[in-house]
Amino acid sequence: MRQTTQLTMTAKAWFLLILLSVLWGGSFFFIELTLRDLQPLTVVWGRVVLAAIALTVFVYLQGHRMPSSPKVWREFLVMGALNNLIPFSLISWGQVYIDSSLAAILNATTPVFAVVLAHFLTADERLTVNRILGVVCGFCGVAVLVGTEVLGGLQLAGIGQFAVLLAAFFYACAGIYGGRLRRFPATIAAAGMVSGTAIMMAPLALAVERPWTARPDLTSLGALLALGLFSTAIAYLLYFHILAIAGTTNLLLVTFLIPLSALLLGVLVLGERLQWNAFAGMALIFVGLAAIDGRLIQFKLEHS
Repeated sequence: MRQTTQLTMTAKAWFLLILLSVLWGGSFFFIELTLRDLQPLTVVWGRVVLAAIALTVFVYLQGHRMPSSPKVWREFLVMGALNNLIPFSLISWGQVYIDSSLAAILNATTPVFAVVLAHFLTADERLTVNRILGVVCGFCGVAVLVGTEVLGGLQLAGIGQFAVLLAAFFYACAGIYGGRLRRFPATIAAAGMVSGTAIMMAPLALAVERPWTARPDLTSLGALLALGLFSTAIAYLLYFHILAIAGTTNLLLVTFLIPLSALLLGVLVLGERLQWNAFAGMALIFVGLAAIDGRLIQFKLEHS
């Protein structure tokens, strides 16, 4: 039987978790601002280039060196494609047609996809009754979110929603593949992943969108800088640190917080307005995530 260890959420861990949720929730806000002057692939390339530079500098400041093995860089490239290139591009493209708040809610389905994939692709993460109920509830939430768009015919807004859902699926794939990089210090794994993404994104962005022709204003450039340094580089460092001090299960709690910070920024700053089905869908997804996480149910049973 596999032994699991539940690490305690200290005050420091909670603070870092909330900070991470703000940084990742803010990424949808920053993307929305950059898309006013820049095209989606250009936004992704600029984001990962800035993050790659910052993280690589941090690696060497720590006294480490980046690996030179082709095999290792092949793993970095695969992880970069699964965790950055594909989902970042899909989310940036999707946000051309849907609001940042809705994109963040749809992205919260990542753990729903993850538990299904883990059941079939790993030996020690099996579906339980709680997880099955959570998956069903999560997908019901998705159906409520996109159902009205589908019934009216698949418009660009509907395609944008499915693009963000597909990004969540690839994030789940990356979570499973990422176990191969555990042998590296967290900063090296993060720097290698985003550096590999920057290498792969360069020909795509240059050939498809010709970013040198863009004329972004200071707001778009500032948002891109924040997206690369805060929502990517610093966020990855926080992610790996929380993973080390609080464990995977506690880190999953960030999924509940990201849509909330994105929603606040979208509504209060960008003036976005969500329909009733967005809130209903978000509630169902949150209930599904709570069932997948399992601790709320466990707490109720222990105190009944």
